Amino acid sequence: MTKDLTRGSVTGTMIVFALPMILGNFLQQCYNIADTLIVGHYLGAGALAAVGSAYTLMTFLTSILMGLCMGSGSVFSLYFGRGDLSRMGRSIPTAFVFIGSVTLVINVAVCLNVKGILRLLQVPADVFPLMEEYVRIIFLGIFFVFLYNFFSFLLRSVGNSVTPLYFLGGAAVLNIALDLWFVAGLHRGIAGAAEATVLAQMVSGLGLGLYTWVKEPSLRPRFGERAPGILGEILRFSTAACIQQSVMNFGILMIQGLVNSFGTAVMAAFAAAVKIDAFAYMPAQEFGSAFSLFTSQNHGAGAKDRVAQGVRSAVRVSVLFCLGVSALIFLTAPALMGIFIDRAQGEIIAIGAQYLRIEGAFYFGIGVLFLLYGYFRGIGRPEMSIVLTVISLGTRVLLAYALAPVFGVEAIWWSIPIGWGLADLVGLLCLKK
Repeated sequence: MTKDLTRGSVTGTMIVFALPMILGNFLQQCYNIADTLIVGHYLGAGALAAVGSAYTLMTFLTSILMGLCMGSGSVFSLYFGRGDLSRMGRSIPTAFVFIGSVTLVINVAVCLNVKGILRLLQVPADVFPLMEEYVRIIFLGIFFVFLYNFFSFLLRSVGNSVTPLYFLGGAAVLNIALDLWFVAGLHRGIAGAAEATVLAQMVSGLGLGLYTWVKEPSLRPRFGERAPGILGEILRFSTAACIQQSVMNFGILMIQGLVNSFGTAVMAAFAAAVKIDAFAYMPAQEFGSAFSLFTSQNHGAGAKDRVAQGVRSAVRVSVLFCLGVSALIFLTAPALMGIFIDRAQGEIIAIGAQYLRIEGAFYFGIGVLFLLYGYFRGIGRPEMSIVLTVISLGTRVLLAYALAPVFGVEAIWWSIPIGWGLADLVGLLCLKK
């Protein structure tokens, strides 16, 4: 099932294409949200802090794979927009082998260096053994994460954003059921939460790969066919997207290390608040990804006027959505924290609410930034995404580490929107030129 994004209403086409991606990411967030909720309520603040900090580490390492798959998806989409299905078919196995090899390297590296990584993150002694146990198990499923994301971006590149949603939805429900069974029923502790997530990832990854092989024979990897020049193009797009994603999440990882230095209460508050954060601006993030594929197809087809219309429409939709979400988060921050934290933990709830009200007031900044990432990838300038990410994260990390020792943890929260704003300014100036 494919969809030509070069035809039809610009706004309507982008929104319809983006909706399954938004819902899919929502369900993907449920993997770790389920762990957070169940672990927080059944195993306490220490286990919650471990899962939350592990989530930041997992996001950084899997972002490498996400970036590679995203970049390959842009290449597939450009070929599809040009109507060059032969070259697209030959590019699929090249990308699959390349990204699969990177996945195995990451898996081995993490398994061999877990303790050193956790020490680098300044994980407190009372949380260290819990986080180590969780991370060792969770990374057993990283290959399934690769499978799901590779075939998901492959299907999206030809306009099919619905099928990946079905598999992710089933896996999310399975993850929640297994979480409750393993943690609350079998009392397997934090290991049970990790095992539930790995099993759910296995279902979504293998399931989507099998579906693509059986139902979309034109998208099967054609191993053994020569494809001159394709590897270089895939490396260019994939490496740029990978660097952009990993730099972004490495900056977040550095922030996590600074947060950890303020103790378990701040660590637990940040763990819960980041989950709320991820849900709040996730639709804008996925809309940016959909906009990128829309731009790729139309740029490949030479429809420059349609690309320009898409930019104007996407900015309106994203900014209006982000302003509405910011207002909602500001008004309900303590209540949202109460979903993850027992209401008796007043200090943790107050810290998390402060983070959400400061950072959440500026979601429009990251909404515009996601569109800029998508635009530059879509027109074949993925390197600009790296530049904007370095500006955003570099500003955030420098300000946080410079000011937090003087002004406390609140300086970390303020550094985030300042970084977004500076990157937006640079990106909009480049887009105007």
